[in-house]
Amino acid sequence: MTDNAPAAAKSELRSQLLAARRAVSPELHAGEAAALAGHLAVLAAAAGTVCAYLPVRGEPGSTAMLDGLAHRGVRVLLPVVRTDDDGVPLALLWGDYHPDTLANPLVEARFGLLEPAPPWLPAESVAQADLMLIPALAVDRRGVRLGRGAGFYDRSLELCRAGVPLVAVVRDAELVDELPAEDHDVPMTHALTPELGAVALG
Repeated sequence: MTDNAPAAAKSELRSQLLAARRAVSPELHAGEAAALAGHLAVLAAAAGTVCAYLPVRGEPGSTAMLDGLAHRGVRVLLPVVRTDDDGVPLALLWGDYHPDTLANPLVEARFGLLEPAPPWLPAESVAQADLMLIPALAVDRRGVRLGRGAGFYDRSLELCRAGVPLVAVVRDAELVDELPAEDHDVPMTHALTPELGAVALG
């Protein structure tokens, strides 16, 4: 097996998983999103600050997950994507999320993302999180996560406090037995799926 074999395998898997997500009906997506919001309310019951994200392009979940946390007094931080002058991904910045977007409006950003408007918090602010919700195309039972390949989260998760739950949010079929792994991959501690709820990994 060549050195780039895991990367090539990941690329093929991404294509398959993205195609499967595109085939999910709006009704099924909405039902799964509601289930995820219910599970998250339990998972984050003791959290004061949660680093989360706004699902886009068929990703599991919805803003209801974030609204539920915020309405219970949880501080919700959303990622802000930035690169250096050469286009190399940097560790994520963070911004506060408010259900009332007039308090801190969301703005369109690269990759089809919605991000909080400035001011932003530095990358090291991720260390404030009691729980990390992390987008994923798939995750395996060892904790290996398959993302979209840019590397923003790989650079950011290294800044988390030790012991903080790292939770990949996926559909049930996207929790798999094994994924190709690379040395830079940061393992997830949990998966969150619509039917199974929070599943410990590793």
